[in-house]
Amino acid sequence: QVQLVESGGGLVQPGGSLRLSCAASGFTLDYYSIGWFRQAPGKEREVVSCVSNSDGIARYRDSVKGRFTISRDNAKNTFYLQMNSLKPEDTAVYYCAARSSISIRCTGDYDYWGQGTQVTVSS
Repeated sequence: QVQLVESGGGLVQPGGSLRLSCAASGFTLDYYSIGWFRQAPGKEREVVSCVSNSDGIARYRDSVKGRFTISRDNAKNTFYLQMNSLKPEDTAVYYCAARSSISIRCTGDYDYWGQGTQVTVSS
């Protein structure tokens, strides 16, 4: 069964850190571009970060640059989003996604999506 399974969300105080994981099964992540997205209540889903297989460059939305890091471990068929210096405005459901497209843009269609994990930043 092809799927992405997320873990690592939770409640954290402002300034804290979380690491989200996205484990792939049923396909080999090596050949896929990866991305993280989030959706806050009442807002549209937005791109957080992505890495295209065409150039391997990590891209981030401006509001998370310098705080979030996307990475992958192909041996574990898993990729991650390390989130540091979290702010209340980072509160959202976070989704991981993968696609065979080599587009360098983070937007566009993705082949597979995780189920989402809640991240809440609050004191």
